[in-house]
Amino acid sequence: MKHFLSTTDWSREELESLLKLAGEVKQNPINSSLKGRSIALLFLNPSMRTRTSFDLGMQQLGGIAIVLQPGKDAWGLEFDAGTVMEGDAEEHIAEAAGVLSRYCDLIGLRAFPSFVDWSKDREDNLIKSLAKYSSVPVINMETIVHPCQELAMMLTLQEKMGSVAKRKMVLTWTWHPRPLNTAVANSALLMGTKFGMDVTLLCPEPDYLLDPQFMGQAKDNATASGGSLQVSHDIQSAYDGADFVYAKSWGALPYYGRPDEEYELRKKYRHFIVNEEKMALTNNGFFSHCLPLRRNVKATDGVMDAPYCLAMDEAENRLHVQKALMMKLLGADQ
Repeated sequence: MKHFLSTTDWSREELESLLKLAGEVKQNPINSSLKGRSIALLFLNPSMRTRTSFDLGMQQLGGIAIVLQPGKDAWGLEFDAGTVMEGDAEEHIAEAAGVLSRYCDLIGLRAFPSFVDWSKDREDNLIKSLAKYSSVPVINMETIVHPCQELAMMLTLQEKMGSVAKRKMVLTWTWHPRPLNTAVANSALLMGTKFGMDVTLLCPEPDYLLDPQFMGQAKDNATASGGSLQVSHDIQSAYDGADFVYAKSWGALPYYGRPDEEYELRKKYRHFIVNEEKMALTNNGFFSHCLPLRRNVKATDGVMDAPYCLAMDEAENRLHVQKALMMKLLGADQ
């Protein structure tokens, strides 16, 4: 049994096979390959694209999706082992995962970090606890990484570019009024380097570097794939000659859990917005974002409405890659 918790757990060849299947599914979107199968989708946080694409995706393959919101329409969950459960949680993940494993063929979880203690959140214990107690494959629908999003990013790039090897990708920090999760940035960094791209991480200053575990994994990926990874704090040199610009905002980890202090740092960097002038520095490059995006805060209307913006294509491809993923995990791709 194989889970999909992070792309680091899957080889380049396995991911390539998954993307190939996604392309085939895209051409034949309605079929009965998962007839009689089911997935439980656990959302501890809001969702539009992830919830819709998984729910519809399973239906389009002939299966059934059950959406649960623990703490709202299902019992609140405790994830830590050995806890004396005298708080708000009514059920431990051991029993919840066990029961859902007997009901369903797959379980997905979205659980954002707490934004209190990064030393704890970086361990990604919620999704790991679910996987520990589940007897069916578990899918990460976003925790401290968002691997499904970056499958969609890579499928979109391959559709537009063909091979992405040695193409220059700029993963740029953008301004936002509050510090956000680093999940999409972490996964984009891992995926770009795994597929041999020359990745530049552009951020305002060293405090905005991603966690060392992801920086280290990305460096290892680049070495293995023939790509490269560099860090830049200079907007012009980073954008210069880029084939692809991927934008995301995230919080400075040294200020994790202290948003007011972090705001004093980030308020100086509104000029990191992606605009037409910056995109003009690229090699007729493409732009994308995971969505949702605050227009004229993260990127201008001109960028979002330009023909080089792939955000809508990437959002659509969430549906196709996740259908392929569910098929792979359940052996329905044979």
